[in-house]
Amino acid sequence: MKKLLLSLCAATALFACSDGEKHAHTVSADGTVYAHYGDKITPDGAMSTEELVAKMAGQTSIDAKFTGTIIQTCQKKGCWMSVALPDGNDMTVTFKDYGFFVPTEGVEQQTFVAQGVCSYDTLSVEWLQHLAEDAGKTAEEIAMITEPEFALAFEATGVVIKEPAGTH
Repeated sequence: MKKLLLSLCAATALFACSDGEKHAHTVSADGTVYAHYGDKITPDGAMSTEELVAKMAGQTSIDAKFTGTIIQTCQKKGCWMSVALPDGNDMTVTFKDYGFFVPTEGVEQQTFVAQGVCSYDTLSVEWLQHLAEDAGKTAEEIAMITEPEFALAFEATGVVIKEPAGTH
């Protein structure tokens, strides 16, 4: 009994510490494979980042579904992703209630669709430093972050990421 209990504890610890989140895959009518994270959503009806930025003009927040390109994901856990905006800046997409994670590597430059809430927010120095640390920035680069930033942010309830051809 003791061995069984120890085996169960070890298996639970290994599962809890793994960064390989289970997720579903679907194939669209055109053969595109998408990996799902969080709430199950479809890529249908997603606006572009250009449309999202335009729709945010004069708004503080909106419910939205948009598509774009992943620049980077959190290297530690996959708890956020940085996405390209049309003006050359980027936007951080976080995941509602820290409820799901995306891959920590291998999805850079991949197309995604996220559904959730887009808003303008003041990002604290602490949060910006946290993001920089998660992104693997040096201590010197992190120390250079000394001012909060007012920026577009997105909290997703669900994400799909287009998988490269031939990976599934």
